[in-house]
Amino acid sequence: MGRGTTVNDYDALRDYLMRQKQTEFVLSYEQIEEIIGAALPRAAHRASWWDSLRSPDIQMPQREACLAAGFVATRMPDGQSVRFTKRKSDRRRPG
Repeated sequence: MGRGTTVNDYDALRDYLMRQKQTEFVLSYEQIEEIIGAALPRAAHRASWWDSLRSPDIQMPQREACLAAGFVATRMPDGQSVRFTKRKSDRRRPG
């Protein structure tokens, strides 16, 4: 994974998130890199880079991917993983 990420790499993350049945789960940076097929940028180690609800006027491909799949992302305190939480408005009702 020597190359940097492109906007299209995050389509794979969006697709992965859309297939998830869980409403909340954690992925390590390594797992995310495997999903997108590229190394995450250094900026990914900042909490603000993952904050799905911050500065909605600034387009960021990882944020767009999460929101398109109905999730918000939050960097975990360990700095090496991200919690994905299904937005309440996007949770499917049983039945």
